Amino acid sequence: MTGEGSHDFARARRIVKTDEFSSVFRLRPTQKTAHFVLYTRPNDLPHARLGVVAAKRFAPRAVTRNTIKRMTRELFRTSSLAQVDCIVRLSRPVNTKDGPATTRALKAALKVELARLFGSQQALQQRPRPTPASTP
Repeated sequence: MTGEGSHDFARARRIVKTDEFSSVFRLRPTQKTAHFVLYTRPNDLPHARLGVVAAKRFAPRAVTRNTIKRMTRELFRTSSLAQVDCIVRLSRPVNTKDGPATTRALKAALKVELARLFGSQQALQQRPRPTPASTP
């Protein structure tokens, strides 16, 4: 269940405790897009974990917040991230109370942004790490 390539979203793959969120938030954001900020921190687990923060002031309708969380979890499940804690935070308003809660255009735009966040994180992890120069 916790093996590499697993597509589940069990409790072990979630960041749920306040201190776990705080420890990741203390670090600088790794990536930013128009609406989202991604925070990451290496962990000692054999898998990646995810936390999602969608504030009511940026997405006033529950339908929109739930859609954002659902899309984020789905993209996280299908991406193959290494041992890292990720928090995706909504950082800008996506719609208002007056407009429709979710539209195809909004869903498509948010999905592209989230895919870019996770894709860039995968690219960073696959980059070869520089080896320290040996001193004579």
